[in-house]
Amino acid sequence: MRAPFDYAIVRVVPRVEREEFVNVGVIVHAPTLGFLGCALALDRHRVHALADTVDLEALTRHLDAFRAVCYGDQGAGSIAALPISERFHWLVAPRSTIIQTSAVHGGVCTDATFALRDLFKKRVV
Repeated sequence: MRAPFDYAIVRVVPRVEREEFVNVGVIVHAPTLGFLGCALALDRHRVHALADTVDLEALTRHLDAFRAVCYGDQGAGSIAALPISERFHWLVAPRSTIIQTSAVHGGVCTDATFALRDLFKKRVV
């Protein structure tokens, strides 16, 4: 069964005023499959190439919190307790912080986990 999905690229924007970014992940939402997932990997060298003063440990914690909200981890607060569609929309909402997402794009898949891995390989790694 082919199912629609939405996805966004997760970006680290170390100096918002310069609008330079490093792709660090992908978030995929396939509502008809009941799927919300993300794949994240921080390339510390690429981030430091843009801004060598970035606190990479703090950035790692923020990405861990992003992942925890995505997967609905109990310790991640009230946002993580929302239904998956609401969590997806919260995660991809426009913001002007160090972690941002691209515009939301759509696709169709038969396996949302495969779509997530494939997008991650094509857009991040």
